[in-house]
Amino acid sequence: MGSGSAIRGSRVGAGPMGEAERGDVAERLHVTFYCAKGHQTKPSFAADAPIPETWDCPRCGLPASQDADNPPAAPKVEPYKTHLAYVKERRSDVDGDAILTEALDRYRGKF
Repeated sequence: MGSGSAIRGSRVGAGPMGEAERGDVAERLHVTFYCAKGHQTKPSFAADAPIPETWDCPRCGLPASQDADNPPAAPKVEPYKTHLAYVKERRSDVDGDAILTEALDRYRGKF
């Protein structure tokens, strides 16, 4: 059941919509960016703002550049590494065996 108000979606004291009420719009520049999957996005920037070299594609999230023929490659994603994986990168199996033997000797010496 409606309330019968003819000005739905408006607030009390709202004036007319338009640029005259809000002020002048800054000059804009539309730049096209291309991602590796072929998507195009055209964000707008203020004319005096610096244009970034890359822009994230809103469709797939890959980085995009202004060069349609050579878009940036997808970043390499490193898989999650456990603590043990990092330790194995720093130490060889021989080093690990020596450390384990030393720790076991200390442990056994206490009892």
